[in-house]
Amino acid sequence: MTAAVTVWERRERVFLVLAGIFLCAMTLLNVSGITRFIQLGPMALAVGVLPYPLTFLCTDLVCELYGRARANFLVSVGLGLNFFILLVLFLGDAMPPWQILQLAEPVTLPNGQVVSNSIGLYQLIYATTSGAVFASMLAYIAAQYCDVQLFHFWKRITRGKYLWVRNNFSTLMSQMVDSVMVITVTFGAAFLRGDIAFQALLVLIGSNYLFKAAVALLDTGPFYVLVHYLRRYLELGPEDYAVPGGRSDGVTVE
Repeated sequence: MTAAVTVWERRERVFLVLAGIFLCAMTLLNVSGITRFIQLGPMALAVGVLPYPLTFLCTDLVCELYGRARANFLVSVGLGLNFFILLVLFLGDAMPPWQILQLAEPVTLPNGQVVSNSIGLYQLIYATTSGAVFASMLAYIAAQYCDVQLFHFWKRITRGKYLWVRNNFSTLMSQMVDSVMVITVTFGAAFLRGDIAFQALLVLIGSNYLFKAAVALLDTGPFYVLVHYLRRYLELGPEDYAVPGGRSDGVTVE
């Protein structure tokens, strides 16, 4: 009985760690978002994109170790967290301020307005995050659920073999969806107004996808290592999932 409890605790703790990393990386994407753009070699990236590839590694690990149901549950929790972030941002913008604090230096908002107090500073945060959060929500819904479904699609096609196929092909395809959607939704209005050139839009999409694809390919080795050691640590057989009953999606591995 004690040994069974210990194994079960291990499985739930590992899931908690994977879920925590997933939700933390997703929240960093939404909070930091497009507040700053950086140049990484030939790529122009929003700083919020940097931790985002970790979300796909986490969902792939959850898919492999816990099954489709747990992975979909984790993605759904992340979706709810996106709504919560939007709600807090909206309330912070709508509620009256307690005190107006003067800024040390004036700040220019994305629309060109110059602000010099705490109200204007929040408007800067709200302007640079609320739209990006909405865009990332749409991309998140499409990309993360796509990643989970594609992971198990490739697992069925390969009959449970070739771990690198389901890891890379599911992530590469879903990240293409994510990159196109998040950039077009975030900057679509600016493009229609003529504030951003089509070439710049393509550069942002290409840079986002190139970075995410490179990280996805690089994490193949760590993915193999983590699956190997975590299966031993969680005491899982090659066809088992770390959930009650051992299987959650009916996939037969040969």
